[in-house]
Amino acid sequence: MSQAPEAGRGATVTPMRVVIALCLIAPFVAMLWVGSYAKTDPAFIGIPFFYWYQMAWVLISTVLTMIAYKLWQRDQRARSAAKGGASE
Repeated sequence: MSQAPEAGRGATVTPMRVVIALCLIAPFVAMLWVGSYAKTDPAFIGIPFFYWYQMAWVLISTVLTMIAYKLWQRDQRARSAAKGGASE
C-alpha cells in the first residue's frame, strides 16, 4: 500500500516560495517566447536585437537566480527558527 505524504513536510506554498519560483521561471518564459524577440531592430551598438536581448537575459538570469537563492536561504532560516522555537 502507498503511504500518504506527511503534512507540513516542506510542501507548503508561501508568498516567498512563489516569488522564488517566479524568479526562476521568468528567464525560461522570456527565452522560449521567441516571437517576442525575433527581430533585428532596435540595434544596440550595431548588434541586432535578437542577439543583445538574449545576452541581456544571461545577466538578468544571473541576478534573478541570486535573488532566488538569497530568498531561499532566508526562507530556510525562518523555517528552522520556527521549528526550533516550536519544539522548545
